[in-house]
Amino acid sequence: MTIAAQKKNAAFRLNIHRTFTPVQVDGSVNDPAWEKAERADKFYMVLPMDTSMAQVPTDVRMCYDDQNLYIIAICYKKITGVNMVESLRRDFNFVKNDNFIFFIDTFEDQTNGFTFGANAAGAQWDATLYEGGKADLNWDNKWTSAVTDHADRWVFEAAIPFKTIRYKKGIKEWGVNFSRNDLKTTEKSSWAPVPRQFPTASLAYTGVLVWDEAPPVQGPNVSVIPYVLTGVSKDYVNKTPSQYRSDIGLDAKISVTSSLNLDLTFHPDFSQVEVDKQVTNLDRFELFFPERRQFFLENNDIFGNFGNTNIRPFFSRRIGLGVPISFGARLSGKLDKNWRIGAMNIQTEKVEERGLPAQNFAVVSLQRKIFKRSSVGFLYIDKTSLNYTPGTDLTKPQYSKYNRNLGFEYNLASSNNVWTGKGMFLKSFTPGKTGSDWVHSGSITYNSRIWNISWQHEYVGKNYTAEAGYVPRQGYIKFNPAITRNYFPKTGTVLSHGPQFSAAMYFDEKMRRTDDWFNVSYLVTMRNRITFTGSFQRDFIELLNPFDPTNTGKDSLAKGSRHSANTYGIDIVSQPQKLFTYSASVRYGGYYADGTRFYWLSDIGYRFQPYLSLALSTSYNQLKLPKPWGDVSFFLIGPKIDLTMTNKLFITTYVQYNEQQKNINVNARLQWRYKPASDLFIVYTDNYFPTPFSVKNRALVLKFNYWWSL
Repeated sequence: MTIAAQKKNAAFRLNIHRTFTPVQVDGSVNDPAWEKAERADKFYMVLPMDTSMAQVPTDVRMCYDDQNLYIIAICYKKITGVNMVESLRRDFNFVKNDNFIFFIDTFEDQTNGFTFGANAAGAQWDATLYEGGKADLNWDNKWTSAVTDHADRWVFEAAIPFKTIRYKKGIKEWGVNFSRNDLKTTEKSSWAPVPRQFPTASLAYTGVLVWDEAPPVQGPNVSVIPYVLTGVSKDYVNKTPSQYRSDIGLDAKISVTSSLNLDLTFHPDFSQVEVDKQVTNLDRFELFFPERRQFFLENNDIFGNFGNTNIRPFFSRRIGLGVPISFGARLSGKLDKNWRIGAMNIQTEKVEERGLPAQNFAVVSLQRKIFKRSSVGFLYIDKTSLNYTPGTDLTKPQYSKYNRNLGFEYNLASSNNVWTGKGMFLKSFTPGKTGSDWVHSGSITYNSRIWNISWQHEYVGKNYTAEAGYVPRQGYIKFNPAITRNYFPKTGTVLSHGPQFSAAMYFDEKMRRTDDWFNVSYLVTMRNRITFTGSFQRDFIELLNPFDPTNTGKDSLAKGSRHSANTYGIDIVSQPQKLFTYSASVRYGGYYADGTRFYWLSDIGYRFQPYLSLALSTSYNQLKLPKPWGDVSFFLIGPKIDLTMTNKLFITTYVQYNEQQKNINVNARLQWRYKPASDLFIVYTDNYFPTPFSVKNRALVLKFNYWWSL
C-alpha cells in the first residue's frame, strides 16, 4: 500500500527527478537543475490561524543525483528590512528566527524521519524526528548548505548526502513537508496544511515526495571519527598538583543497510558537550537533565522514549558520567517497513577509590508498527557489575550485582494525530528485592483546535528499581487528568484565549492519599505572539520521608507531617520577533510548615544579529519558614554570551552563580567546524566559592576530531 492510500495530505505531491548537471550549493537558483525542477509554491498558513493561504510566498524545488538530495527554497519577503535571527548558532530556537525547515519521512511510517534547514543568516538546523514529529536537535551529521540574502527574498540551498540519512531501499514515495517562519509578519506556514495545534514537523500531515526512480542504493557507508585530546586540571581545594591528560579515542558509524546503522565507540570523551543549565532544587525528588552526547543520539527514541516523563526504564545519562567508558556498540534503525530495532552494549571502567566495579550495560529494544501510525514495543535492560560481590568491602559504597528490566508498551497515534496515548508494563529484577517490583501506566490525549483533553495514570511498586533509568519515585499510584478549552476571536488584538485545568492525585499502594495538586489557569495569546497566563494552584503533601524544605542539609521536616498551600502565579512571554526578548514567571503562596514562598524566574535576551546573542537567566526564591530555617533566599543567575563569527566558528561563555550550591561556574567553549561534522574544541571551566571568593577547581581541554568517510 502506498503513502497516498493512507495519508491525510496524500493529495499534496511533489515530483523529484534526477539531475544530470552539477548543482553548486551557493544559494543561487541559476543552476540548470533548478529550471527543470518541479515547484512547491502554494503554502498554507499555520499561525496565527490555519484557515487561509500563506501571505508570505515561498518557492521550493528538489532534485537528486547519485550522492545527494538537493533542495532550494526561495523565501520572499512581504515586509522588507533586516531578517530576524538570533545568531549563526547551529540548531537555533525555531520561534525566534526567520527560517526555512523541511521534514522527510524516509520510512513512510509517519513516525520517524529527519529534518534539515537554516535560518535567514545561514545557521544550520538538523535533527531526527520520532514519535510522529518530535525533533531531537542533539543529532548532528554531515551535509552542506548556503544562504544568500537579497532585498526582496532570501534563498536557502542544501545538499544532503544519501549516506547521512537512513531510508528504506526500493520505495519511490517519501513523506515530505516544508515549513517557513517569518517573524516580521508573525506568520508560520507549510506546504501541506497542518492544523495550528500541531507542530509543522508532524509527519501525519506530510505530503508525498514522488521519486522518478527509487533513491540510489549507496555502496559501503563507513565513517570513522577519531579524536585526540589534551588538557590540564587542578583541584585547589585539596591542593593537589596539576593533572595533565592526553587521550585518543574513536567513534565509527557503519551502515549495515540503508536504514540500519551500527555505532561503535572506543574510549569516548564528552568534554566538549555543553554544560547543563542549573536550577534551584527545592524538590523532593531527583531532577531530570537531557542526554547531549553524540554517541547516544541516533535513534535514541527507541531506547529512551520507552515509558513517560517520570518513568524511564532506560536513561543513557546513567552511563559514563563521572566514570570512563571503555567501549560500546549500538545497532539501531529499521529492519523493514514495520520493524525497528535498537541493541546496545557498553562497558564502563572500574573506579578503585569509590569501590565502583566495572559495569556492563546491555539494552535490547524492538518496535512493531501496527495500524497506520501506532506501535507495540519490547524492552530489555541488563546492568551487571563485573567480577564483583556486594559486601566484601564494607568501607566503600555498595553496588548491586545486577539490575534487569523487562517491559512492553503500546503507543497509540491516530492517522490525523488527534488521538495519542500509551500503555506500558515493566518489571524489574534485583537481588534482594521481590514483590511490588513492577510498573504500569496508561495515558490518552485528545487534541483538537478547540479542546485538549488528557488522562494519565501510573503505578510504581515500592521495590521497582531501574538503576539504568530515571524513576525518581517508587511506591505510589497516580491519576493525572487535564483539560484545555481554546476560544478564537475573529477580530481584535487577541488571537486566542481559554481556561486550563490539570491535577495530579497520589496514593500509596493501599490507596491512601499521600499528596495532590490542582491547578487552574487562563492563557491569553495576542496576535503579535505575546502570551499572558494567570494561575492558581492548591497543593497537599504528606511527607513519606524526612525532607529539608531548603535542600541545604540544615534540618528536616518529620516523615508523616502534612502540608498544604495555595499559590498564585503570573507568566508573560514577549514577542519573539523583537531584538529584545523576555519571559517572566512569578509565584507567591504557601510553603512547607505553614511558611511562604515567593518565586521569580526570568529570561532576558538581546541580539546584535547575527553575530552576538546575550542572555540572562535569573531565578530568585524567598522562603519564610519557622526556625531553625527562618528566612532563606536563593539566587541563581546565569548570563550567557554567544558569539558566532561565522556559521562554523562559535564562542560560548556561560556563567552560573548558584547560591543554593554555593558555587560559581564559568564555562567557555570555542568550536571551529573546519569541515562538515569535524571540529576543533577549546573548553575552559572554572568553579569558585562565592564567599570568600576563591577558586575550587579549574580545567582547560583542547579536543580535535575528524569525520572520515570511507
